[in-house]
Amino acid sequence: MSTLSTGEQRPVLIRSAQDVTNLVNSGAARGSHAKMVVLLALGGIFLDAYDLTSLAYGITDIKNEFGLTATGAGAVTASIAVGAVFGAWFGGFLTDRLGRYRVFMADMLFFVISAIGCALAPNVEVLVFFRFLMGFGVGMDIPVAMAFLAEFSRLRGKGGKGARTAGWSPAWYVATSVGYLVILGLYFVLPEDQHGLLWRFSVGFGAVPAIVILLVRNKYMSESASWAASQGDLHRAADILTQTYGVPAVVADDAPAAVRSRPNWLRDFLRLFSGRYRARTVQALVIAVAQTFGYNAVAYGLPVIIGSLLAQGELTTISASLVLNLVFAVTGGFLGIRLAGRIGAWRPALVGFAIQLGALIVLAIIGEPSSTAFVLSAVVALGAFMFAQAAGPGAQYMNFASLGYPTALRGTGLGFNQGTTRLGATVALFLFPVLSTALGTAVFWVIAIAPLAGLLAVLAQRWEPTIHDADAEAADR
Repeated sequence: MSTLSTGEQRPVLIRSAQDVTNLVNSGAARGSHAKMVVLLALGGIFLDAYDLTSLAYGITDIKNEFGLTATGAGAVTASIAVGAVFGAWFGGFLTDRLGRYRVFMADMLFFVISAIGCALAPNVEVLVFFRFLMGFGVGMDIPVAMAFLAEFSRLRGKGGKGARTAGWSPAWYVATSVGYLVILGLYFVLPEDQHGLLWRFSVGFGAVPAIVILLVRNKYMSESASWAASQGDLHRAADILTQTYGVPAVVADDAPAAVRSRPNWLRDFLRLFSGRYRARTVQALVIAVAQTFGYNAVAYGLPVIIGSLLAQGELTTISASLVLNLVFAVTGGFLGIRLAGRIGAWRPALVGFAIQLGALIVLAIIGEPSSTAFVLSAVVALGAFMFAQAAGPGAQYMNFASLGYPTALRGTGLGFNQGTTRLGATVALFLFPVLSTALGTAVFWVIAIAPLAGLLAVLAQRWEPTIHDADAEAADR
């Protein structure tokens, strides 16, 4: 990199949206603000995970406080996923039409309002409403956060799109672990007769990171240069490249006049199922639904699983959930980043689904452990499932969902993928309490269907999303 200031460097002429994307993809455009944008986008993912899992431990207390049946508890847990379905579908379209920056900031407001609303909910109806609102924010955030990660990264190498997009996985599991740390800290701070309030404090804590992001937004956040260029606004893209990356970009005098397309949700949606995008859309969707169904059933039910499977008390359940997240999920997430940068997304997804299938079969066969050996085997199987999820399909499915589309279509593609995926999460969140009550540990046979479907989807097409430039493909069409 040159040590010259922006004003002393020779201007970089841009004539098309592809010129802007090439600058970002090549790694020639780098800057500290661009790295901060990536970190803040991961902060949004952190909030998504924290908000989605912050009630995982507290659902038993919520059932007791509001006198809920298993179906009522399922409605509370599933309400956030239902909101995420609509948030993703709506937010994906807005991400392509209004830009990444404005949608991301709207998400943060959703997180602040809904976290406080849930923490103060006087009855189950209000709790379900704010959980739905929280889910709407989560749904809107995933497409825009993934778009930020993809469009502020080079195509390949260290810090490439594949590795940074996979970075959502450790961010997710760190957030989950932080959730358990918050609960653990409150467990020791609050008097024992107030432990029933743990869920309110843990959910309300979700407002804090969102407020921090809102406070620093003006200094670090910016619009995506690739998105501005894809909308025909090369002058704005040049300004972003200069301010965010330190690249003295200038629109060439002979640059052709841009043609701005009018927003059309139906047209963009139909493009997902035409030409080269059809097979990518279907494969990415099956992988996403399969991994999220299995993950939500196991991760959200982890405290319940540990509490019933291992017959342990309250403190052991919280501690074991935290240790499993830190030892297996967080480490697996960081491995997923490394794998995406070195060998891509396809092979880690394939191996990850295979390990998950094996782990769930082991858990189903063990049932309720009758000896210490079986208890240890069950813990190892749970850890293997989470490790494989974090390094494999959990980390890589976002690469399939985001990197197969050009910038102008990325938000819509991600929104459709995430919205439909959330349907799988909703079913998992609603059914797990019901099925685990009815089937006991035999519920693992049902959950095992998810990694089996994911495995078949990966094998159906050997498409490696991390090595293709979807914008260049679209320009060559």
